[in-house]
Formats: sequence, C-alpha cells, structure tokens
Amino acid sequence: MNTFGLNIILAIAWVAFTGSVSLVGLITGFVIGYGALWLIQPLIGTSTYFRRVTAWVKLVIMFHYELIVSSFAVAMDVLTPKHRARPAIIEVPLDVKTDTGILLVTNLISLTPGTLSLDVSEDRKTLLVHAMFADDPDALRKSLKDGMERWVIDAVEGA
Repeated sequence: MNTFGLNIILAIAWVAFTGSVSLVGLITGFVIGYGALWLIQPLIGTSTYFRRVTAWVKLVIMFHYELIVSSFAVAMDVLTPKHRARPAIIEVPLDVKTDTGILLVTNLISLTPGTLSLDVSEDRKTLLVHAMFADDPDALRKSLKDGMERWVIDAVEGA
C-alpha cells in the first residue's frame, strides 16, 4: 500500500477512535497520521509522499499570499486617482511538462487578480499572459517562473 493510502486509513481510524465524525476530526486524523508516518519513515521505507505533501502545502499557502498581495495592488489602482496600470501581453517560457502542471499554472495565474492566461503555444513551451502591471516584463516573467511555475513543478511533477 502506498503512503497516502496508509495516511487515509490512519485518518479514518482516528475518526473511529475519537467518535468525532466531522471534517475537522478527519483533518486532525490526517495530520496526526502524517506525523506518525513521518516518524516511522525509516521503518516503512523512503517515499516521495512527504516531500510532495510539503510542496502542495507550500503551493496553497504561497498562492493565497500572491492572491492577497495582488488583490491589494489591483484595489489600490482602482480606488486611487493615480493609475499605475501598464497592461501588456508577455510570453512566459514554460518548464512545466505535464498537462496537469500546465493546467494548474494557467489557472493559478488566471485566478490571481491583475493577470490572465491567454493561450499556450502548440508546442506547449510558451504561455501568453496578459498582465495589468507590466512595467518590467522581464521581472514579471521571472516572478511567474520562480513563483507559481516552480511551486507547481515541485507539487505536481515532483522535480
């Protein structure tokens, strides 16, 4: 059995033992099970599971951080008399290879206020992005590659 399946079984066992059948109880059991599995990792063998769970947690946290920061930037531009918006369409070379990774990168970029994924090239190596604040296209390109794309690669492709 893989480590994720074992973690699910431990979470269900936690709910059964505590008698608290709820989402909070299941999440608590999952976290406790994750910790227990991490502690006995030398006994059950090495797995990429622990690194990937960490990568997914980082992706979720960093996306929410980017969401909050960009929301404030867009709100400030809309609410203040001086507009800082310098919209542009930029090409972002993609290092992500899988369909799932490309889909996740494009959706996370589109969900972040001030940016919108427009198209992926036929060879799947370039993403067109419309950015509201594109004063420095190279800095924006680097930010997207070092940020969302890197987090997605770590979480989905396990690089």
